[in-house]
Parts: sequence; C-alpha cells; structure tokens
Amino acid sequence: MRIIKTKPLAAFWTAHPDAEPGLRQWIAECRAASWRSMADVKSYASSADWVGNNRVVFNVAGNKYRLVVAVHFGAGVVLVKFVGTHAEYDRTDVRTVEIKES
Repeated sequence: MRIIKTKPLAAFWTAHPDAEPGLRQWIAECRAASWRSMADVKSYASSADWVGNNRVVFNVAGNKYRLVVAVHFGAGVVLVKFVGTHAEYDRTDVRTVEIKES
C-alpha cells in the first residue's frame, strides 16, 4: 500500500516517543501489504475497525493510541487522517477528521 502523509506520524511519535516503534512497524507492514478489502485488513490487525467513509481505526502501542486512515482498496492507497490518544480519539468524529497541514 502507498501511504500518504506520514509526517504527522513522525510528529506524533516525537511528542509521544512510546508510539514510535508501533507506528514505524505499522508503516513498514502497511507498505508491504496489498489490502484489497477490509477482510485483508482484519487478517493483518484483528482489532482494526471500519468506521465508515472508507476509514479504518488501528490500535497503536498496546492500544494506548489510535490511528485513523482512509483506505482506497482499488488504488492501493492509505491516507493518514488522525493519530492521537484515546481521549483525543473519543472527542473526534473519525468519519470526517482531517490532518491539519502545518
């Protein structure tokens, strides 16, 4: 899969160093994957959840953080939409959230 917007992930792990190994692992495994359906995603991460609007939520760092991406299966593209703590996730509409460019 091709990942769009990995800079926000690096910015997040700079602020939350314990997230770095899990996010780096997710990046490497996502890039090596060829997901064609949500079933493929679930076989990679059984805890991943489909939340609508082409978006999938992944647990990161032992479920301490959440990563939301939009997956376009046909194009083989994953677009990072959100990365944050559970508290931030709980206050976010993950179906519409967008990473703000800095």
